[in-house]
Amino acid sequence: MARNSLFAILLRSPWWISFVVVLVFAAGSAALLPPQYVVFGLMGALPFCVIGTVAAYRQFRAPSEKRVDETLQQVAAMPWREFCETLEQAFAAKGYQVSRIDSGAADLELRKGGQTTLVAARRWKASSHGVEPLRALDRERQSKDASHCVYVTLAALSDATRRFAEKQAIEMLNGVALVQLLGTLPRR
Repeated sequence: MARNSLFAILLRSPWWISFVVVLVFAAGSAALLPPQYVVFGLMGALPFCVIGTVAAYRQFRAPSEKRVDETLQQVAAMPWREFCETLEQAFAAKGYQVSRIDSGAADLELRKGGQTTLVAARRWKASSHGVEPLRALDRERQSKDASHCVYVTLAALSDATRRFAEKQAIEMLNGVALVQLLGTLPRR
């Protein structure tokens, strides 16, 4: 799905917006169509109802701000070895075969469904992330003929870094997405 398509935008928006669109469709159909065709007009609202349901499901399952903050603080306090083990367990729980690699650019290699994903996580605590680590990860992906790349970080990314990641289809794993992957960490 294109990032700026109507459905992608609605998936990122609050769930109730999609249902407002459904109500607009229903009101428009009732007001503008002959009675025998109102049902067909309402069918146009069905995709928006599905998108609203998916958005609501995702948003209600999302962790609270407090939980995100607590988990990210725990992750920031972890030494590399513990963080790497935590990542391995989280990816394994999602059905990936996980193996550590020490290539410099990538730290983990994930395999699932015949596809390989490289994960760079060693710089997760760095306060700033330039484009160069992403370039190295992209080169590693090409040399290993991997399907996907994931870059793990706690810090916000600069616009240039974010644009490069989007252009090279490198998934950035941070914030809420990282917390959702890791699940509930045991309290220290």
